[in-house]
Amino acid sequence: MQHFYIITIPFSTDFFQISGIDSLLSHFAFDLSLFSFDCKSDRFYKLIMTSDLHRKMGTRIGVVSGFTFLSRLAGLLRDIVTAYFFGASGTADAFYLAFRIPNLFRRLTGEGALTIAFVPVFTDYLKRSNDEAKKTASVVFTYLSIFLLIISISGVLLAPYIVRLIAYGFEKERFELAVRLTRIMFPYIFLISLTAFCMGILNSLKHFAAPAASPILLNIAIIFGAVFLSKFFAEPTFGLAFGVIIGGILQLALQVPPLVHHNMLPRINVDYRHPALKSILFMMVPAAFGAAVYQVNVLVTTFLASFLPKGSISYLWYADRLNEFPLGIFAIAVATVTLTSLSDHVTDGDMEAFKKTFRFGLETAFSITIPASVGLVTLAEPIVATIFRRGNFSHYDAVMTGGVLSLITLGLPFVGGSRNITPAFFAMKDTKTPVKMAAVSVVVNALFAPFLMRLFGVRGLALSLVASNLANFLCLFCSLRMKIGKLGGSNIVRSLMRTLFASGVMACVILICKTYLFQNLLLSNSRLIGIGVISFLILAGGVSYILALFLIGAPEAETIVSLVRRRGLGMPPKG
Repeated sequence: MQHFYIITIPFSTDFFQISGIDSLLSHFAFDLSLFSFDCKSDRFYKLIMTSDLHRKMGTRIGVVSGFTFLSRLAGLLRDIVTAYFFGASGTADAFYLAFRIPNLFRRLTGEGALTIAFVPVFTDYLKRSNDEAKKTASVVFTYLSIFLLIISISGVLLAPYIVRLIAYGFEKERFELAVRLTRIMFPYIFLISLTAFCMGILNSLKHFAAPAASPILLNIAIIFGAVFLSKFFAEPTFGLAFGVIIGGILQLALQVPPLVHHNMLPRINVDYRHPALKSILFMMVPAAFGAAVYQVNVLVTTFLASFLPKGSISYLWYADRLNEFPLGIFAIAVATVTLTSLSDHVTDGDMEAFKKTFRFGLETAFSITIPASVGLVTLAEPIVATIFRRGNFSHYDAVMTGGVLSLITLGLPFVGGSRNITPAFFAMKDTKTPVKMAAVSVVVNALFAPFLMRLFGVRGLALSLVASNLANFLCLFCSLRMKIGKLGGSNIVRSLMRTLFASGVMACVILICKTYLFQNLLLSNSRLIGIGVISFLILAGGVSYILALFLIGAPEAETIVSLVRRRGLGMPPKG
């Protein structure tokens, strides 16, 4: 008898990334064609995997899922520690700005454009022979290292100009600190880009443990820098900066043993005529352009925040970290599998099935992100206070960060929706439209941000990002409709109304419990009490949301319950 298993995959995202799966798909290099949607009706889909594939794929996905979960916990602990020691101060602003700079370049030279371009080429050579693949990896490694070395040295030398370009509003003290921190951390580009390159090799070889575990080492190293290294410097943030470099070294070192095990450790090879170089460069240029478009929003927002009072960049950082957390639960599972199924439908020429699958992905994304957004709006300040309000992170910082979070999270459904529309274009081999629509959203942010910042300060920047995310979603949706015709908008609207109704019920339950049962407890300085109350409110809200969906007979309820109950591996669906 054949059994079926539901699989979900967690993921992490970058600060202010506005749409698209981007390089995330490349981190799940297993054969997605092994997965499919089981369409029981127009409304019910299940991600299934037959039992003969479960043993083969289950372990791999379990490794990635487990390490990703640990990485998210380590990342949250990292933010708690840095908030405790540095709060939301001008010093913290300088660090987060300096940390942002190598990460911006990383999207272009590392796990963004490079991975997208390298993995397919390397996989082709791997099918020919291991020797051909190793030679290809060695040639690319050699010239990539030279390029990254030049970039790193240039970044260190040009740090004052880079910081001035991104944070023109910094006064002298913050500017000089940001420059020094940038010079310390800029070589991280060299380390993380080579790490991403090695991860691409290992993922292609179906080795997932080391790549999945590497972010944990970075978070641990930054925590080590904050707690221990900072004591040895007159400026404590230098400890954080050197923690980043140590983390980069550890991440790269972690990839070496499995590369040696697979006999794929790259060597120096200066064969500039190797055809792989031309192929990778040909694919990397447009991919880098696309990645650059997404990063412009980061630059615009950071540039404007530098003119605001000290702490504003930190408020945005902490708020966005919490805002992105719900997206890391189920969204990539839906987006990844949707891409595979949509591609199959395009190959089969079945556009009706294509549209049904698309609607499922979009409706599921909304049914997850809308209640998450509502929950964050109603509990923004208590969540921030419970997690971060310790040490140098003051009550005022919690209020300001909570205010930013309550606004920036309004864009969560649009981000989730965009990330589930983009696969439809990818499935049709259209990578240009998502980039064009992202460019439109960048223009919207650039136009709205200065005006809203003048009116509402740092909260205005959060509202501008919401407008940008909305513009991106609407442009993508309208472009897809123009490309393939009607998308079943009436079905989507009905699903949206059901989700909004249930989310409204959830909000009422949370607000009533928060106001009449736990008002005094939420003011407690005890983190344990705060965690208990917040956990109860989230649970009460989630249960009321699901019950409201069941009460009105919403099919979304079954989808969500399936995702929650079978998050992980090896649980066969009923029936």
